[in-house]
Amino acid sequence: MAAAALLRGAVPGRGGPAWCWRLRAAPERRLAQSAGCQGDDPGGGAAWACFPLAERALLRVRGPDSAPFLLGLLTNELPLPGPAAGAAPPLARAGYAHVLSAQGRTLYDVLLYGLPELDEAPAFLLECDSAVLGALQGHLALYKIRRKVKVEPCPELRVWAVLPSSPEDAGGAVPLWEQANGATILTRDPRTACMGWRLLTQEEALALVPRGQLGDLRDYHRHRYRQGVPEGIRDLPPGVALPLESNLAFMNGVSFTKGCYIGQELTARTHHMGVIRKRLFPVQLSGPLPASGITPGTTVLMESGQVAGKYRAGQGDVGLALLRSEKIRGPLHIRTSESGQVTVTVSVPDWWPMATK
Repeated sequence: MAAAALLRGAVPGRGGPAWCWRLRAAPERRLAQSAGCQGDDPGGGAAWACFPLAERALLRVRGPDSAPFLLGLLTNELPLPGPAAGAAPPLARAGYAHVLSAQGRTLYDVLLYGLPELDEAPAFLLECDSAVLGALQGHLALYKIRRKVKVEPCPELRVWAVLPSSPEDAGGAVPLWEQANGATILTRDPRTACMGWRLLTQEEALALVPRGQLGDLRDYHRHRYRQGVPEGIRDLPPGVALPLESNLAFMNGVSFTKGCYIGQELTARTHHMGVIRKRLFPVQLSGPLPASGITPGTTVLMESGQVAGKYRAGQGDVGLALLRSEKIRGPLHIRTSESGQVTVTVSVPDWWPMATK
């Protein structure tokens, strides 16, 4: 499998409010740290919030043909393991990509983890929405044909998100140096620095992350929505979402120089034309919200009644909406089934390229 990566200070995103997680009590056990790097902070206080992502699952793809096989299906290059440091094994690296339909629409969003080669054969882990784990495995099997590739679930590893408890703590957090016996991957989230780290492990994350405490999963999703980061089938409905409208290029999820892959034609043509009229934007909702929340697909209206786009998904009063870029500056609203009106305020994350602002 893979060795543990170094946990250094993540660089938080500039946009959105300061992080302040609802933290739960953490167990006292920690992995032993290297000399001069103690696991328990004498000053106390949590430096990292650890969020168990039960809605994310893993597929293992391995075999001599696994690299060319995946390159023909994914929008991005493959993350290859980093060089070994002395006697230590090479480090896992992560990437982000979409699996597209032949018509160029997103089927699955995946985080990719390149692992050290097993028996001289490349190996990768694909993290996806657990609701489509079987569908993704079947999709890969459909294109496997005679390639020497094995695709199988990896239920022994759990997915965690690790974020600094506050921006000030990120730079001074205790690094994790301990070898994790081939059963742990800890690496930066490849989409944007403000999403912190991804941890795959058989253990509890709190046993591995110095000064780590369990975070409330709702806070993770609220943070993600405020930063405009879609994840899973609620935010990226299979066969509906378009990758560039979903900000795939902003999240380092597409290569425009790699070889061919399924669905490439529409994506490449849209990129080279340079015209993307709609995007997924973070939105803040204010006003009387329905008890069940805003229904995905609800129309977002301008003050004049003209359609600006559609609400996609969210958590409470924050979410994502697919909106026409030229219409986000004016007052927007949603009409609810109770004949109420919810105000929609659009923001542009600071980590997006300046040309989009």
